[in-house]
Amino acid sequence: MTDLENIATRFQAAAPAVDFWSLRLTDGHEQGLSVRQGVLQPVVNRRSIGATVTVVDQSGVGYAATSDLSPAGLRETASRARDWAAYTAGVGLFSADYLHRPGATGRYSTPVAEPWDSVSLADKIELLHLTSRRIKTHERIVDWHASLDHSQTRVFLVTSNGGEIVQSFSYLTPELAAVANRDADTQRRTHGGWSSARQGGLEQLSHLGFSEEAERVAEEALALLEAPDCPTGAMDLLLSPSQMALQIHESIGHPLELDRILGDERNYAGTSFVTPQMFGSYRYGSALLNVTFDPHYPGELASYAFDDEGTRAERRYLIRDGILVRPLGGAVSQARSGLTGVANARQCEWNRPPIDRMANLNLEPGGSDLQMLIGSVERGVLMDTNRSWSIDDSRNKFQFGCEYARLIKDGELQGVVKNPNYRGISATFWRSLTQVGNEGTSRALGVSNCGKGEPNQMIHVGHASPACVFRDVDVFGGS
Repeated sequence: MTDLENIATRFQAAAPAVDFWSLRLTDGHEQGLSVRQGVLQPVVNRRSIGATVTVVDQSGVGYAATSDLSPAGLRETASRARDWAAYTAGVGLFSADYLHRPGATGRYSTPVAEPWDSVSLADKIELLHLTSRRIKTHERIVDWHASLDHSQTRVFLVTSNGGEIVQSFSYLTPELAAVANRDADTQRRTHGGWSSARQGGLEQLSHLGFSEEAERVAEEALALLEAPDCPTGAMDLLLSPSQMALQIHESIGHPLELDRILGDERNYAGTSFVTPQMFGSYRYGSALLNVTFDPHYPGELASYAFDDEGTRAERRYLIRDGILVRPLGGAVSQARSGLTGVANARQCEWNRPPIDRMANLNLEPGGSDLQMLIGSVERGVLMDTNRSWSIDDSRNKFQFGCEYARLIKDGELQGVVKNPNYRGISATFWRSLTQVGNEGTSRALGVSNCGKGEPNQMIHVGHASPACVFRDVDVFGGS
């Protein structure tokens, strides 16, 4: 990693004479490995390093970014940020007084038991070859792959009022996939991937169950070829954690982003059915629904000590006993709205400013084990692993499809069905929550490709959830 501290020290010595400035330096490395159909794919190596300078002066705010970290490059970037601050004075969307001016100091580093580089590249590739071969169990498996993606990012934030925050992150994304085909029917089964990334090192492979799941992925892809379509009708729905992660993401996370509620995203990613007046009284779900912003959840994808504006991150309830209590809004949005939010102003790269984003957004466990969840269903479907999603621009009406499902009849698991889908309305769906699984049914997963903002920002988001049962959901089959 580049010596970010020395770069920051040089910048401080020649920083602009303004009311407030911050310098955020980011140095990231990524390596991606994949074996598809027994063939090693080109190894991906990516480096991203640069700086964001924020300036507050008079009544204006300006941002500028650069990959030129030389003294001259940083001086020029600070000058551009100051010019933008002068230009926006008096014409900005909000007062410069709202901009957070952090002075905090602190450190965070992802706990890593087995670093990525502790295993040779050749050994990691051999692991992928061995795992890939275990997926190819039948001639009807027509495509298959095993992959590992690792990224490591170091962030150094300094401010004109003495703030100094250093954070280091390590992310691991493993994936297995099997595609089975018979005539005109093609079915795909996966394990891990974009929805199952974790913070940590190679030790996360055992937590996520990597090589051990290869045969299961293949067997379930083949079983889907033989299965009938999912039935259609109003019935109970048992969602596994892998599908709960996306359900939480789309119909709780995005609607609660405060900048979206304030209208900032309406011409790109849409608005929200949630209004500022709902906080403190609106029944978002049944009394079993408890959702937290938890930046300290071990191993979860978006764990951190400070957000990218320098606000210390603390665990907070967003929904408690079904009642909406707090939005996902960072310091600026809180000042604009008068609502109390959380430390979730985040930027994905050095060339993007912080905006309100989800981080670790978790549904708290209840008291039912898996057998109790299944036993509570007279007629329904268990669905696992998201395959498709669609939701309107106010994050209210939605439709999701899953890879795999099993029928439930009279409290007993029955046969496999394929092409399972369900739909609902966020404002009422969560009120149909009737059973929440215990800690034993819970998994910490994450979404590594959440997009938002203009220009677009792709960011890591964590979701931990138990399995849950919803009553009288509109379920339907067909691909």
